Amino acid sequence: MEESELKSRCEILLIGGSAGSLTVLFALLPTLKPDFSFPIVLVLHRKNSGDSTLSQLLAGKSKAPVMEVDDKDPILPGRIYIAPADYHLLIEKDLTFSLDDSEKVNYSRPSLDVTFESAADVYAKGVVAIILSGANEDGSRGMAAIKASGGTIVAQDPSSAQMSVMPLHAITSNDIKLILTPAEMGPFISNL
Repeated sequence: MEESELKSRCEILLIGGSAGSLTVLFALLPTLKPDFSFPIVLVLHRKNSGDSTLSQLLAGKSKAPVMEVDDKDPILPGRIYIAPADYHLLIEKDLTFSLDDSEKVNYSRPSLDVTFESAADVYAKGVVAIILSGANEDGSRGMAAIKASGGTIVAQDPSSAQMSVMPLHAITSNDIKLILTPAEMGPFISNL
């Protein structure tokens, strides 16, 4: 895919992961320029917790604003949003977020599949999604929806992942061609 085509197509960037993905994000966020023209949404498997330690930790690594999502928050460019613990994060047609506490998907809430599928419905070919390290198959079905809608799907190189199951399953089940190491992700995102 041509770089200019990616630049004109990214309306939202989704990054999902589980075990081992925080290490990647801690290295990636400081490399991002603060003037990106699309929202970044982080969907991470995490324990149910009332504190906002994760958003504070990630905010300390980013030049852009980082916030945990509240129900009905508008989706704005130039911000990094984090799915809250114990809620599925959905993207609505009016470009707001909604939170859902229905059954876990792939033993997870938030589930990457839920967010990725709803983003594909709303943004179609404007979605770029990156799947990071993790120990289950969550995200693969959502990546399929994004690919079917014309979006761009990317996986962390499994050999660089602390837990390779999640990116490896996404790659094999969706024939992902864009496979990046953590060091390659910053330049890739900067070119979107």
